[in-house]
Formats: sequence, structure tokens, C-alpha cells
Amino acid sequence: MTKQNLNGRLGQIVDELVRRGVPLDQARREFEKQFIVATLRTNEGNLSRSARSLGVHRNTLRNKVSDLGIAPRDIGTGGAHRRRSTPH
Repeated sequence: MTKQNLNGRLGQIVDELVRRGVPLDQARREFEKQFIVATLRTNEGNLSRSARSLGVHRNTLRNKVSDLGIAPRDIGTGGAHRRRSTPH
């Protein structure tokens, strides 16, 4: 996708959000949540790979996932993004 095409599509979405009166904080939060969920899906729920892809520390991503209320069902991995327990 070209930068111009991306900007055009994003501009259409922004215009619609403005027309609907969506506050900036709500729009930013939803964008961030959708972006993180898409990245986690691409990386099969793996937090470390997703964090590298997003350019953030794994702990930062883990905190964002928690703060944004992202659940395993949102990712569709059956909970693969959660810490796995070690066998005893």
C-alpha cells in the first residue's frame, strides 16, 4: 500500500470519526487497541515478537494489553499471549 493510499484511507476514517463527534482520546485508544490486536494476531499472540514489531519493550506491550482490556478472545489465539506456566 502506498503512503498516499494509506493517508487517503486514514483520512476518510478520521473524517467519519469527526462527523460522529468521537473525542480524540476515544479515537486514539481504539486505534491503539486495534493496532496492537492486529500485531498480536500476526505474531500468533507472541508478546516478544509483537513488541519488537511495534518498537516497544515487551513489558510496555504487556501493560498496554492490560490497560486496553485486550483479551485472548480478541486475538483469537486461545490465550497464547499470556505467560505460560512452567511444568513441575
